[in-house]
Amino acid sequence: MTVLEIITYPDPRLLEPSEPVALIDEDVRQLIADMAETMFDAPGVGLAAVQVGALKQILVYQEHPEENEKSFRALINPVIVQSEGKYLSENEGCLSVPDLRSNVQRAAKITVKALNIDGEPIEFQAEGMHAVVLQHEIDHLNGVTLVDRVSALKREIYKRKVKKHLKAS
Repeated sequence: MTVLEIITYPDPRLLEPSEPVALIDEDVRQLIADMAETMFDAPGVGLAAVQVGALKQILVYQEHPEENEKSFRALINPVIVQSEGKYLSENEGCLSVPDLRSNVQRAAKITVKALNIDGEPIEFQAEGMHAVVLQHEIDHLNGVTLVDRVSALKREIYKRKVKKHLKAS
């Protein structure tokens, strides 16, 4: 397994919708293994393929991050088919949007359909922080970043900060 480079805002690839995966072959399985290794190394609780420069509808996440185990789940072509309630994700952050944390309004409970790593269709429900992680990563697959989820004022301040940092380097 290889730790991959995580691309960061304002990389334009982060704003592009990812392509569905048509065939789950050894290359896809290797990408998933490398993504998991990258997520644990970062450290993070979720990672979308676009965050490592692959515009494929793949994400990995820790189902139980509080247990500090290096176990993960991979979802291929995930779609939120139902959502309900409201949940305020406090101090949400992103590996591709460093130095930005914010409260984000998310759905409290979601139903997700996807393929597992063996290409089998799965459907399950997630609540609370588990739902937040999935919504965050599925946002990435749709070209939406944490920057898009914050207030206009916070977004402009962050963009100026990034621009200034890029100019300086």
